[in-house]
Amino acid sequence: MEEKKSETEIEPPAKRFHTDHQASQLASYNGTPLELKCINTIRALAADMVQKANSGHPGAPMGCAPMAHLLWSAASAGGAGRNHSAASPQWWNRDRFVLSNGHACALQYVMLHLSGYEDCSMDQLKAFRQVGSKTPGHPENFLTKGVEVCTGPLGQGISNAVGMAIAAKHLGANFNTPDFPDIISSKTYVICGDGCLQEGISGEACSLAGHLGLGDLIVLYDDNHITIDGSTEISFTEDVNKRYEAYGWQVITVDDVANGLDDLRAAIDAAKTTTDKPTLIKVRTTIGYGSPNKQGKASSHGAPLGAGEVETVKSRLYGMDPTKSFFIDEDVAAYYKQQAVEGEIARAVWEEKFANYKEAHPEKAAELQRRFNHELTEGVFDDLPTFVFGRDKADSTRKFSEMCLNAVAPKMPELMGGSADLTDSNYTAIKGAVSFQKATPEGSIIHFGVREHAMSAICNGMFSYGGMRPFCATFLQFAGYAMGAIRLSALAKHGVIYIMTHDSIGLGEDGPTHQPVEMLESLRAMPNINVVRPADLNEMAAAYQIALNGVQTPTVICCSRAGVSALEHSSRDKAMKGGYIIRPEEGEGAPDLVLLATGSEVGRCVDAAKALSEHSIRTRVVSMPCQEVFLEQSESYRRSVLPGNVPTLSVEAGAEHGWHRWSHAQIGMTRFGMSGPLEQLFVKFGFDAENVASKGKELVEFYKNLGGNVPDLNARPSFDSFKGPVH
Repeated sequence: MEEKKSETEIEPPAKRFHTDHQASQLASYNGTPLELKCINTIRALAADMVQKANSGHPGAPMGCAPMAHLLWSAASAGGAGRNHSAASPQWWNRDRFVLSNGHACALQYVMLHLSGYEDCSMDQLKAFRQVGSKTPGHPENFLTKGVEVCTGPLGQGISNAVGMAIAAKHLGANFNTPDFPDIISSKTYVICGDGCLQEGISGEACSLAGHLGLGDLIVLYDDNHITIDGSTEISFTEDVNKRYEAYGWQVITVDDVANGLDDLRAAIDAAKTTTDKPTLIKVRTTIGYGSPNKQGKASSHGAPLGAGEVETVKSRLYGMDPTKSFFIDEDVAAYYKQQAVEGEIARAVWEEKFANYKEAHPEKAAELQRRFNHELTEGVFDDLPTFVFGRDKADSTRKFSEMCLNAVAPKMPELMGGSADLTDSNYTAIKGAVSFQKATPEGSIIHFGVREHAMSAICNGMFSYGGMRPFCATFLQFAGYAMGAIRLSALAKHGVIYIMTHDSIGLGEDGPTHQPVEMLESLRAMPNINVVRPADLNEMAAAYQIALNGVQTPTVICCSRAGVSALEHSSRDKAMKGGYIIRPEEGEGAPDLVLLATGSEVGRCVDAAKALSEHSIRTRVVSMPCQEVFLEQSESYRRSVLPGNVPTLSVEAGAEHGWHRWSHAQIGMTRFGMSGPLEQLFVKFGFDAENVASKGKELVEFYKNLGGNVPDLNARPSFDSFKGPVH
């Protein structure tokens, strides 16, 4: 008769189930026990993070865990061979990784933690989505080491990756040598989802990537057939493979990663050896993999699974102790630590190689160092042109922009970019520059095609890669097409230079579809961006100096199509302050009136001031090419330019909004424009010198009738102390 076990010796049912199911799961898994354990650990950690935060997206990380495991496994260990360094996250030649479906960022933070990145400690995983943590709800490159770009708006990340691949190919073509063929040889890996491929921006960017043959771009498409609204069958049934083949990509399909990684490993290896075209690997996954009630359903997308469901997932499918949260077994931790060591070895090998490169090619090495440090070359601004009143003729500011671009480009070879199929309208051609094409990757002019949104996102990726100062151009009205990516330039602190021409109703006959009445204020409302609207060549030179100095701030240079008047007292140095007196009032004491303007309207205000002097109205004209830079000046300087308690009239052929902080009255656009010759339009909408003078006189009389009681625009309470820390 079998001896009865004591209660303490009886194996708990949960433990028996846990062990039995783990054994059955492993029997069906076509891989190693440790590999499966690693993948399940990633899934469980991601689910724990979302559950503790009571916020987030657990489904995609659970489905994508096999892909992440391979991408963070070194080639020597049978993984994808993605070289990176936790000790030196900004190592130039690291392989870039972009999580384009940024809502799945718990996955990225888990992998950064397992790889030893200090910003993703276990405490930070537990602080997911909390105020002040380094694990925010979507990846932020300026906050978390190991994150390359800000992703969240879908389609941006994969488009950034195209820019990274362009930068790598261009730098490699210019700095690799026969004796050192792989000083710059990084690859760019992406995980993206259905949403990324539905957004139009990704189609724009991937079309260009195929044309350019960016062979070092490898995209893993998380094909889980689920979006927030439910199955993709309700909205997204196209053949993605055929679309990407038509773009000129290599397309590989992997039907299963839940039961083994051999097919995905082979697909990545094939992608790495394909050098003439980018690769899309379509990977069939299951969202919320392992969740009995939410696997394969939209309900696992954007909300915690629930504490009971997480415990069930851990015990029933993952073979883990359901009572343990944020748990990593020693063998799993040791595995990823070894992968990180392999990455450090790869970095050490490269650094030794670069040390030899410096001896063999000191000028090239020094130039690379300068570029990646974002250091300007000596004398880069010396050749910027100066407008001499009485000698130089009037012209459009877009032509002045071309002059300035060509003045700095020879001393800044890292300037790379182009136009959205508007080169001859934007005037962005650089004399002697070669086009960046599949056969000429050393070229610096990119023909973006009619792809404004992707153009901006690609420039963000180029800047993120390092060693580049990208610029791009289109009509100012079409900044609206690109606004999502421009916003991310500002958020991510990417000093992209935007050259936007046809900046007002002054473009004339093309009419209101092309006349950007609201765009200046839309851009100015955005944090961390400089919007510069120069009035002449001297101010345009200042715009380029502001832009190139603004390494962590994007700059939009707004240019006119129409010619601008010659300005006697303009100055690059003064314009560098954002606003200055371009025509002082006559006589002693405060002026009777201040006319405040930008761009093509400044000259009209100067003419109006001359007319007002005949009525004994002492008028000061202030040019304010950049509000943001003006706000950075001292209060005493700002008051010396704009007293605040003197009647002030702003004049800009755009929206009135935003000018109320600077002026008591505004001449601006309160409706859309219309088609017609520009001078007729300026008269119709009140921007001619005669109307400006008339409205200025009315403003002075208005406050005289109030006893001279002019509200002081500078006397306003400041709440800066409540704004909190700035990233």
